[in-house]
Amino acid sequence: VQLVESGGGLVQAGGSLRLSCTASGFGFDAYTIGWFRQAPGKQREGLSCITSSDGITYYTDSVKGRFTISYDNAKNTVYLQMNSLKPEDTAVYYCAADSTFYTGDYLLARGMNYWGKGTLVTVSS
Repeated sequence: VQLVESGGGLVQAGGSLRLSCTASGFGFDAYTIGWFRQAPGKQREGLSCITSSDGITYYTDSVKGRFTISYDNAKNTVYLQMNSLKPEDTAVYYCAADSTFYTGDYLLARGMNYWGKGTLVTVSS
């Protein structure tokens, strides 16, 4: 399984960014794919995920209302639209995926089996 992120960069507080993650190599039809982040000196945090088969979405409370996840089946690409960004959103953002055996809430808390290399998002004040 390969997950390749793009779209990170530098943005001012209040601005927006859209992250993309293209997936390939899955040996199963349906999977859960999502986003995590890790800021310097902090634990990894699960943000949001979506199931490829039926588009069910999950969000952690810290990003509800500001971040939106979506999935393009034709492109095998998941997006994370991030609005109203804050300096505390600065982190390396990782795309991750797993089977649909577990719920999205559980996977966001536990982590997933497959990971991208990450893309850096920096929000300036």
